[in-house]
This record gives sequence, C-alpha cells and structure tokens, in this order.
Amino acid sequence: MTPVNSKRVVVFDYGFGNVRSAERALARAGADVEITRDYDKAMNADGLLVPGVGAFAACMDGLKAARGDWIVDRRLSGGRPVMGICVGMQILFSRGIEHGVQAEGLDEWPGTVGPLQADVVPHMGWNTVDAPADSQLFAGLDADARFYFVHSYAVHEWTQEAHNPLLAAPRVTWSTHGKPFVAAVENGALWATQFHPEKSGDAGAQLLTNWIETL
Repeated sequence: MTPVNSKRVVVFDYGFGNVRSAERALARAGADVEITRDYDKAMNADGLLVPGVGAFAACMDGLKAARGDWIVDRRLSGGRPVMGICVGMQILFSRGIEHGVQAEGLDEWPGTVGPLQADVVPHMGWNTVDAPADSQLFAGLDADARFYFVHSYAVHEWTQEAHNPLLAAPRVTWSTHGKPFVAAVENGALWATQFHPEKSGDAGAQLLTNWIETL
C-alpha cells in the first residue's frame, strides 16, 4: 500500500522508455506513481521522470509530439523536479550525433552526445561510478555499488560552468567504458542518470529513494 503522504511522481509516457519497469521501481521506493502524458498531471506532480530508449532524434521527436519539451522547460523554470534516465538524460544536452546525423536536444546542459569511445559497443552490463562526495543522489551507497548500463552513446566532456556564485555547481558523476563518460548529473531541480536505476537492484532502489526524498 502506498503511504498516505507519499510523493506523486509521473512517468512521462511519450512512447520511448520502459515505463512499466520505472513505475514498479518508483512504487517500490515509496512513490505514488502514474504513467501518463497528461499535461496537467505532468505539470502538477511532485516529480517528473522522463525515460528514454532508442535513438536520440526519435526520442526528441516523440517528446515534442507529446509536448514534453515544453513541460520539462516549464517545470524547471518553476524549480519543479525532473529526472531523466538513459536517452531521457541524453536529450537534456544540446545535441546528439548518431551515424553522422546531428539532432538538437533540449539544451538544458551544453554538450554533445556522441558514440562511446570504446572497443566494445554497446556498453551493456554492470559498472561502478565515481560520484562526488557530497552527492545526494548516491547518498548511502558504497563506492563499489554497481549500476546497469545499456547504451552506445554518451557525453564525454562536461562543459557547463557555474556562472552564479550563489548557486551550487552541478554535481557530475562519471563512469568508464573505454574512456570516461558522464554517468549522472545533479543540477538543482534537474537530475539524470545514463544507467537504468530501475534495473539496478537494491542500489538503484536506494538511488530512486534518494531522489523521491528531495521532492
């Protein structure tokens, strides 16, 4: 049974993402979860989770068709929490390049999503991450905790600078497959992971609990 005072989380259903797995994982972490693309519900939820699988450009097209780009922007403008997962994280950056074709992202963070720089692609399986000591997202997790990745593209350089000294600098977590890549970001109301917390067992459950507790 969901607790009476549980946080309301919408898993945004725009056709790209394993929404049922996300729903189950969030419910396990104590949230009151709904899968929907309804505008009002997505805007008014305590937290909005944006999943994503497949190609960068296709996910962007699907998100725009469901007005998800506008919803994400409006929520963040009001300081309302949003979390992206896998390609749902990648589309938060300025652009993605797949097979030589460039597509524009949501541009919440500067940077380009490009092919993994590794001998074996896709990166599929369990990996550790290098999180900042003050991370809220990874609070309570051991340094050797492993998370489940399935991807062929990533961001290899973090280029955003903190322009306002009154605001906390983004916390960037890294992992390595071939070369280091961005595995997670905590930036005010906007958090995201390249890996799948909903498929990452107890470690993923703890991470989702940490996010829900900030809503």
